[in-house]
Amino acid sequence: MRGGRFVYLGLCASVGAALWASGACSATARDKQAPGVGGGGGATGATTTGATTAEAGAGGRVESTGSWADFGGGAPAEEGPSPDEDGDGFTIEDGDCNDGDPNVNPGAVEVVITEPDPTGAVPEPADEDCDGVIDNAPPGCDRNIATADFDAIHGAHAIDLCAKASPGDRKWGVLSAQYVRGDGSPAEPSPAVGVLDSFGPNVRPQGGTRLLVLSSGRARVAGWPGECNGYSCTNYGPGVAPPGFPQGDPADPACPPSANIHDDIALELVIRTPTNATGYEFAFKFYTFEYPEFVVEHCFNDQFVALATPAPPGSRGGNVSFDSLGNPVSVKLSFFDVCEACPLGTDELEGTGFGLWNDAGATGWLRTRAPVTGGEELKLRFMIFDTNDDMRDSTALVDGFKWVANGGTVPLETAPVEDPR
Repeated sequence: MRGGRFVYLGLCASVGAALWASGACSATARDKQAPGVGGGGGATGATTTGATTAEAGAGGRVESTGSWADFGGGAPAEEGPSPDEDGDGFTIEDGDCNDGDPNVNPGAVEVVITEPDPTGAVPEPADEDCDGVIDNAPPGCDRNIATADFDAIHGAHAIDLCAKASPGDRKWGVLSAQYVRGDGSPAEPSPAVGVLDSFGPNVRPQGGTRLLVLSSGRARVAGWPGECNGYSCTNYGPGVAPPGFPQGDPADPACPPSANIHDDIALELVIRTPTNATGYEFAFKFYTFEYPEFVVEHCFNDQFVALATPAPPGSRGGNVSFDSLGNPVSVKLSFFDVCEACPLGTDELEGTGFGLWNDAGATGWLRTRAPVTGGEELKLRFMIFDTNDDMRDSTALVDGFKWVANGGTVPLETAPVEDPR
């Protein structure tokens, strides 16, 4: 992705006023600079975990100190707006610090590459977001969020989405955030949402210092205020499912899709994607008291879904989290690995309440990856609900959201996290 990025114009635009002062940029390159951009369009940018959002720079036009008559001619014709040479939607006047690379502009996300490419070389660092800093590693934004916090923008922070955007700008980031029910109506504050620094002693955040917890019961662990102290607690009662949900079990025709859900809760985000992003990923973990009773021949399978709009190719009703057999995230997911006699044992149940108040099980940390079109508006709804009754609660952890912006095609897939924190 970074190969060929440092064309002469991009280099002169990005190194700033120091090159202007030293005369290192030629007159030809200077003529291609935006009026008033004295060597680059960088400005202070908003930050997010693993990425930076830059704003377009601005300034007054640099005027010649001499008279055009001194050069034997009249005043030149007035120049029009500079073109968008790389077709990324940003001109030099808009703050594009390299108009020869569509992956570099103020709407891009910063990419920090430390691994060698196929040739064995680590790509040259670049300033993708044109904020004037190369490979800047911004701090996280999820510290000091209270466990019972019900502010949805803090929920976005908990999963490591920190940058904000507004309809009037061209930056990438979260445009809106809210907690909703299955029909999209606002959810009243309840213990169905939690922001925790761990989930028991053996499960840690996969990014930053907090993780988001969504539950059809209580988003708490054993011994915390607001815990359920049992395997069934209710928050909202009956809900209205999104069209096509809950998804049926593809291996069990006796369990078709049903609209009968209870205690549904979701974090819904509208995000403007970075212009250089080709995909995104997030980590999640699913716990349920339905194990082992409802693994086979039962239609009471609580589900966690991650609904994306626009729906990427290959998704089922926009849901991007499912296994290779098409199973949605439930007790029947093929990655259900945390339980007695399961590959991961029961360590990740300790201190959570699951396994304490009744038999239970969970998945290990899983990672969903999905393709996206750079610069578009993406709606994501992370949602959990009880199916067909309000008994035997389930809980989902969501964390570690990242943009994929290193080029190439991003497949839609869910797989175990190889080396979780």
